Amino acid sequence: MWNGLWELLWERHRGKTLGSAGGVLLGLIYLICGLWDMLIFTLIVYTCYHIGNRVERGEPAIPVETTWRWIMDKWRLFR
Repeated sequence: MWNGLWELLWERHRGKTLGSAGGVLLGLIYLICGLWDMLIFTLIVYTCYHIGNRVERGEPAIPVETTWRWIMDKWRLFR
């Protein structure tokens, strides 16, 4: 019975199921560690997800050249 329920949830509502599981996990971290620790943890997870997503798309993990050009364009305003 439970296997059928989980298969139904996974096939029809994969995003909602993963989101709910993530919410439960973050809620437990909040209860155990506290708010600021949870926010730092979430920032680290999101940063790693973003880097992994860029690598999957074939882009560099950290766009050094683009970032360098952006910084130099901003500094030219002060010259």
